[in-house]
Amino acid sequence: MSRAVKSMVEKDVKSRYESLDSVLVIDVLGLSGNDANAFRGELRKKDVEVHVVKNSAASRALSGTVLEPLATRLTGSCAFVTGGTSPVDTAKELIRLAKEYPALGLKEGLVEGEPDVLTIEEISKRKSRTELQGEIVMLAMSPGRRIAGQLNVGGKIAGCIKAIVDKLEKGEKITKVA
Repeated sequence: MSRAVKSMVEKDVKSRYESLDSVLVIDVLGLSGNDANAFRGELRKKDVEVHVVKNSAASRALSGTVLEPLATRLTGSCAFVTGGTSPVDTAKELIRLAKEYPALGLKEGLVEGEPDVLTIEEISKRKSRTELQGEIVMLAMSPGRRIAGQLNVGGKIAGCIKAIVDKLEKGEKITKVA
């Protein structure tokens, strides 16, 4: 490959990945053509993209970016997986698909700019952004819910008043309880 073509490939890789902070790396070399198309189609349904990259071009293009720790670990056949709702959800989907496509090789990835490169299995065991947001909302609402539960004496008072009204309507006397 000429230097001009290499330069164009590097520019393409850099423009595609320099703004990202999360990328997962897989090996699709063992998949047949039909399996690779089916695999990509299933990921495409979840807005996930798979791009095979040339390791040397990717290493040079990613140097100086958030993804640089990953660039130094690219060996063998590599494909970058990006997109989806979150990298954790994408990793969980890759784990699921690896059972359907045993020739798929799961490697490693970076999650939201963290400096540590983790295996896809480790990433899939984390809580997704949606799960974390749900926990934060629950924790934020929990004290308010407890206070509202403690202050919910209005219902008890309304029940007592209704009992008094019912007795009066039936003609019963209301006696003072000491």
